[in-house]
Parts: sequence; structure tokens; C-alpha cells
Amino acid sequence: MSIFEAIMLLCFGVSWPFSIAKSLRTKTVRGKCPVFMTIVCVGYMSGVIHKIIYSLDWITALYAVNMILVAFDLYLYIHYSKRETIEAIAVGSSSASQLSLDRASTNDTSPAHGCQPK
Repeated sequence: MSIFEAIMLLCFGVSWPFSIAKSLRTKTVRGKCPVFMTIVCVGYMSGVIHKIIYSLDWITALYAVNMILVAFDLYLYIHYSKRETIEAIAVGSSSASQLSLDRASTNDTSPAHGCQPK
């Protein structure tokens, strides 16, 4: 166990509740990147597996808590992005047309999965 590993995990762990609270408050996922969250989740999962196999200690719990927080944030992304898609369809094609115009005016050809800043 390293005190620096604990500090790193605590610092990273502090940021996820803010991200989750923002998603719950605004019910939108704009600016979030599911690919990034998936990679971070895999990283924390790897940390948990490493700690279980090679050096089980209380730091394992920090990895697990962080992984759960990121996984919950990813769940919120999936939940709210589906909701936003359904709402956009309900509004009609005018929203889709406006989105096409907005993307065309900015020459934005990136996929609309939330990884690119708007």
C-alpha cells in the first residue's frame, strides 16, 4: 500500500459525485464521453483485480468505490441519452433539421456521442 496511491484514488473519487450530481440535477449528458467513462471503469476494474491477486488491502475498496461511481455515471449517460433521443423524436424533424444546420454551420463531422466539445 502506498499513501500516494490512496491520495490519488481519493482525489479522483471526489470528482465523480459532482459529475453524477450534475447529471441528476440537469437530466442531460451534454459534454460527457461514454468512451472515456468506459476506459476509466476498465482501469479501476484492473486496479481491483490487481489488488485482489497481488496485494489485498483497504485501498482495494477505494478502487471499487471509484469504479462503482464511474459505472453509475455511465448508466446515467445511457439513461439520459436515450431520453434525449426520444424527446428529440417527439419534437419532430424540425429539431433534427436544426441539429443538421448547427453541425453544418460549424463543419462538425464528429459523431454525436458526447466526446467532442460543443
